[in-house]
Amino acid sequence: MSAPWKQVLNRVNDYCWEIPTSYTEGMRVPGRIYASEAMLEHIWQEKVFQQVANVAFLPGIVPYSLAMPDVHWGYGFPIGGVAATRVSDGVVSPGGVGFDINCGVRLLRTNLTVEEVGPRIEKLITELYNNVPSGLGSKGKLRVSDKDLNEVMVKGSVWAAEHGYGDAADVEVTEDAGCIRGADPEKVSAKAKQRGIPQLGTLGSGNHFLEVERVSEIFDPDAARAMGINEIGQVLVLIHCGSRGFGHQVCTDYVALLGRVVQKYGINIPDRQLACAPIQSPEGKSYLEAMACAANYAWTNRQCILHWVRESLVSVFDKSRREMGLEQVYDVAHNIAKIEKHIVGDNGLDVCVHRKGATRAFPAGHPDTPEAYRKVGQPVLIPGDMGRGSYIALGTEEAMQVTFGSTCHGAGRMQSRSAAKRNQRGADVARALADKGITVKAGSMAGLAEEASEAYKDVDEVVDITHQAGISRRIVRAVPMGVVKG
Repeated sequence: MSAPWKQVLNRVNDYCWEIPTSYTEGMRVPGRIYASEAMLEHIWQEKVFQQVANVAFLPGIVPYSLAMPDVHWGYGFPIGGVAATRVSDGVVSPGGVGFDINCGVRLLRTNLTVEEVGPRIEKLITELYNNVPSGLGSKGKLRVSDKDLNEVMVKGSVWAAEHGYGDAADVEVTEDAGCIRGADPEKVSAKAKQRGIPQLGTLGSGNHFLEVERVSEIFDPDAARAMGINEIGQVLVLIHCGSRGFGHQVCTDYVALLGRVVQKYGINIPDRQLACAPIQSPEGKSYLEAMACAANYAWTNRQCILHWVRESLVSVFDKSRREMGLEQVYDVAHNIAKIEKHIVGDNGLDVCVHRKGATRAFPAGHPDTPEAYRKVGQPVLIPGDMGRGSYIALGTEEAMQVTFGSTCHGAGRMQSRSAAKRNQRGADVARALADKGITVKAGSMAGLAEEASEAYKDVDEVVDITHQAGISRRIVRAVPMGVVKG
């Protein structure tokens, strides 16, 4: 008996499948899903097809509602969704960014090897756990004033560098130099600011983590060298976090506001979670200005955490930053909306690209690719689960042509957090990781159960699809040695 999704989808190629506009009346454009046949069964069962189709209702969307292979159910938009809307007559939707605005990943390379770090991994993980505040509602080591917070919202990573938490070299290899222009603190509620002040410089909970990892495979040595990665066994540190309660409150505020103005602008949406407003409207502009504040907060957050990671390494190994080569490779946003210029059909078009659980993947030569990577392409950081591995890829010209310069952002969940906790105990997860030689330190056993490998898709398969589809090019694979979970 044929799988139900086979009656719906049209095959574009071996790695891309199309939902026609006939699937649901009201779709303005088709949907496209990058996936293997094996993945499509789960995507169908989770009803993600319907969310991809729902996004295709948005005014101004061009030319497809897109989903990456790590796609899974989300608020309004699926997580792993990409949608571009015309600036001239399109809309912006907070659900297309998500509640953790600019949740993203930052990678630190080192000169250390697995032989040096292995014997001290438990000490290092403990030091990181103690030095970087984490957990639900955690409070940071920073004491910022209202004035400081306003500067963080406007300056982003530059604020952190100016205050001694990193330097200009870090900022240069951060997406958008760690700052979206046009942020307006006046568009952020007092409640969001109140939540943001104590949490700046904290890791948070859920799927946020610090991971010490070793390079296990290098697929393109020349491209890897451009990122300072030279050999198997080299040690890296991955930082994954976002805008904490600050960004969550910004999203909450604007979902409510835009939900009230949908009728005002005569917008027909099939799901209230797709609340939106015209990009050129006062409400749409206000959301983008507030979202920029939260994005800049997140970049500042990761910059401060990077500083404390460096301090932890210096303390444990009693070597200087220079001796250990503690240089940032790159930092990418996974949840964001940006005004960009892309070719749609035969014309250049200003569009608002929503990337929710998706990574920008700009190619070599693109003016927004940092000078350090102009010849190879923008680094794409793709974390997997804490029991398997992560990838570094590069953006491609193909991605610019078919996905608005976007690719996957991680492994993608297979189980909800509640299902994961029902199916495994945190203590068992910790034991399984220990059996693999992975040291883990977590704020709670329940939180550890939520993030078990079994709760996620296999990142190897996800990255293989994006590589074969040509929307990002895998360069390096790394596997965990030790993990700090919020």
